[in-house]
Amino acid sequence: MTARIEKVVTSGQFTLDGGSSDVDNNVWLVGDDAEVIVIDAPHDAGAILGAIDGRTVLAIVLTHGHNDHINAAVELGRLTGAEVWFPPADRMLWDAEHDTPPDRELHTGATFTVAGTVLRAVPTPGHTPGSTCLYAEELGAVFTGDTLFAGGPGATGRSYSDFDTIIDSIRDRLLALPAATVVHTGHGDDTTIGAEAPHLDAWIARGS
Repeated sequence: MTARIEKVVTSGQFTLDGGSSDVDNNVWLVGDDAEVIVIDAPHDAGAILGAIDGRTVLAIVLTHGHNDHINAAVELGRLTGAEVWFPPADRMLWDAEHDTPPDRELHTGATFTVAGTVLRAVPTPGHTPGSTCLYAEELGAVFTGDTLFAGGPGATGRSYSDFDTIIDSIRDRLLALPAATVVHTGHGDDTTIGAEAPHLDAWIARGS
C-alpha cells in the first residue's frame, strides 16, 4: 500500500516572549494502515492518538521548538512508545516546555522510511535556529512547519528568529524543489512551491 498523508488539527495556546495567543496547528501523519510517522505534536495527545487509530508509530518528528508544535510530544511518545526526534539547535525552546530531554536529535539529512516512502530532514533555519522541513520526494510533498506558508515565510519578529536566514532557507532549499511539490504547513492551508516561488522578491521587499 502506498503511503498517504493525513491531517489532524489541534487547538491551544502559542506562548513566547511573555505573550500568548490562540492557535490551530496542523499535525501530519504519513503512512498506511499499519504504520505512521507523526510530524509535530501540538496541544492534544489524545486527538492525535485517535487519528493514529492503533497503528504503529515509527517516529514523532518535530519541525521546530515552539511550544505549539511540541507541547504534547512527551505524552504522545509515552502513549505510543515512539521516539521523539527534535532539532538540537532549538533545545532552549524544548527545555522551556519539558523537564525531560527529547529521545533523539534531528540532524540534517536524517531519513525516515514509512510504508515504503522516505522522508528526509532538510534544515531551514530562520523561524527558529533549528527549524527543519521533511521532504517526501515520492509523495511530491514537503512538510514545512512554520518556515513557509501559503503567502510567505513564517514569522521572524521574535526571539531566536531571523528574517534574512529564513529567506536564505526558503530560496536555497525549498524553492529548489520541483514546482509541483505540495507544501504542507504547520498552520492553515496547503500551497505549492510553484505558487509561492514568484513572490520571493516581494517578501524580501516587505521584510517580513
